Amino acid sequence: MKLKTDPKINRNGLQSGGPSWQVLLGRRDGFVANQTGANIMLPAPFENIGNITLKFEAVGLNLTDVVSLSGAHTIGQASCATFGNRLFNFSGTNAPDSTLLDQNMLRGLQNLCPVNGDSSRTTPLDWNSTDVFDNHYFQNLVNGRGVLESDQILYSSDQAMTTTRSLVELYSKDKNTFANDFINSMIKMGNIQPLTGSAGEIRRNCRVVNS
Repeated sequence: MKLKTDPKINRNGLQSGGPSWQVLLGRRDGFVANQTGANIMLPAPFENIGNITLKFEAVGLNLTDVVSLSGAHTIGQASCATFGNRLFNFSGTNAPDSTLLDQNMLRGLQNLCPVNGDSSRTTPLDWNSTDVFDNHYFQNLVNGRGVLESDQILYSSDQAMTTTRSLVELYSKDKNTFANDFINSMIKMGNIQPLTGSAGEIRRNCRVVNS
């Protein structure tokens, strides 16, 4: 059997312009939540393509999944702590990250996140359309407007030339291909290491363990 996504989640996604898909009924969840364990395999905002790809491959995902799922950053916020290293003294150069090409954006981020400033302050990951699910994220990368280092390297790094750059360019021009690949990657990610048999439980409320 299949069941559409939770109506509230589905409605919010559609209101932001995002795609929808079906998910399997009766997914089992664990009895405890472990934030540290969950974060271990998540790519950090400072990692290179090689490390990011290895983390994805470890759970059965590929380069297409890396790029399409990164497109989720078309919505959301990033704190100064995750990109402040790019703004003033990137990698010991005493200069901003050279791949951050938009000077107006750079000045805006520097004003938001001064040296020794409040690292918890946030900015939209997509300055073009902050609350809309679209392909502007990829257009931003092509134009040197990626907020996170781990985003911009998908287009601007040497590694990207033979791995991810062509997909970024494709998605920047073709929002339908991005949406279709994003759906497929979300389904794949949703099927990573599912609990089976008597392991875990089917929660009445997916946010909390059954009481």
